[in-house]
Amino acid sequence: MKYLIVGLGNIGDEYAHTRHNIGFDVVEALVARNEKAVFKQERLAFKATLKYAGKQYVLIKPTTYVNLSGKAVAYWMQKEKIPVNKILVVVDDIAFPFGTIRLKPKGGSAGHNGLEDIERTLGTSNYAKLRFGIGKNFEMGHQVDYVLGQFLPEEQEQLPKLIQQCGDIILSFGKIGLSRTMNLFNTKDNS
Repeated sequence: MKYLIVGLGNIGDEYAHTRHNIGFDVVEALVARNEKAVFKQERLAFKATLKYAGKQYVLIKPTTYVNLSGKAVAYWMQKEKIPVNKILVVVDDIAFPFGTIRLKPKGGSAGHNGLEDIERTLGTSNYAKLRFGIGKNFEMGHQVDYVLGQFLPEEQEQLPKLIQQCGDIILSFGKIGLSRTMNLFNTKDNS
């Protein structure tokens, strides 16, 4: 069985390890845990494949920039023949305090342009989302600077553990399913 794991982020050194690129950071860390997996640039995305517990995970980092992620998601869904219920998108979320991690079975974009584009392209919001809380510690009118900015030093100290947990959630999503994974991980205090 195949799963499509989409880490949202922007390509380019100026965006590396920013809050908006946490999706890239999560899938990169998961691939780094498996010596047989490596990202290679392919059509519309950097793609890696790994196997775990008899499941195949196709991980992508779209090269279309966050706000146009739908095109890459749709392409890789079709190419790999992965249904929408086997997709998981890893995304930053300002609605949650930093360090809060929530797996959701469906739901709207909550104003996230990348999710809005995926929903518009796929024609549905009924796909799993792994929301990584980045907080909203910005002044009115400075949201773009905040999400495209670096994590604070004290947040950076906590990131490796949180990113590892996100990887565990992704593997669990494939191994035991969405509902059981939500029960297992969403009840923990991640902050």
